[in-house]
Amino acid sequence: MTSDDEALMGLLPVMTRLSSTLSRGQLFERATAAAGVTLERPSVTILVILNTADGPLRVGEIAHRMQVAGPHATRQLHGLEQRGLVERVPDPDDQRARLITLTASGRQLVDRYLGVVNGWFAGALSTWSDADRRDLVRLLGRMVEDLSTHLDSVVGDDAAVG
Repeated sequence: MTSDDEALMGLLPVMTRLSSTLSRGQLFERATAAAGVTLERPSVTILVILNTADGPLRVGEIAHRMQVAGPHATRQLHGLEQRGLVERVPDPDDQRARLITLTASGRQLVDRYLGVVNGWFAGALSTWSDADRRDLVRLLGRMVEDLSTHLDSVVGDDAAVG
């Protein structure tokens, strides 16, 4: 085992503990209740994805970011459209296609939800420096992207072999 391997040995237990903390603490359920949000987790996930995107997204991109099949995202989006939280807008690059964007009501709802969650994170990390907080977000984001990409390629390789 190399020293790099040894350095990573603690990663899975830490990530497992984080996942357990978020699940056990019922972060989603408590945050939606505190924010007055009555949507299920997949719908809130879509609103968060749209809120953090640089602009409107295609359904396929939303599904990709959720790591679900397109029809699942489409069903969720239909419900969000019916509630007036998202809307379809023309794709400036392809007038036949439609993109999904938040409505004003959708933005208000996701802002309330994120305000609660971000408030909890800020409280938990209140003794951290601004630089440490930025580094955490940057490095954790980088790890998630790289791990997702790597796992997608491993699964693709396994599927090709089988």
